[in-house]
Amino acid sequence: MPHMIRKQIYLTRELDQHIHVLSRKHNKPEAEVIRDLLETGIKKQHPMSTGEALLGLAALGETLGMSGPTDLSERHDDYLYGDNQ
Repeated sequence: MPHMIRKQIYLTRELDQHIHVLSRKHNKPEAEVIRDLLETGIKKQHPMSTGEALLGLAALGETLGMSGPTDLSERHDDYLYGDNQ
């Protein structure tokens, strides 16, 4: 588990009830439900950048043992549009 930092927040009674219900429904501690909800909300507000997406895709390819052509930087037009330009 990553290092946790303690925060104190104030919730409306309605939010507290929603968190309690989700906690019981998913059999998770309320703190975990709150973290999950915060993470989901932050991801919606700050979607992954194009660069982050490309780095993630490259990491996935590396994990799966995939590789591309070794001359891609020299022949990218050929790969994009075909040999007959």
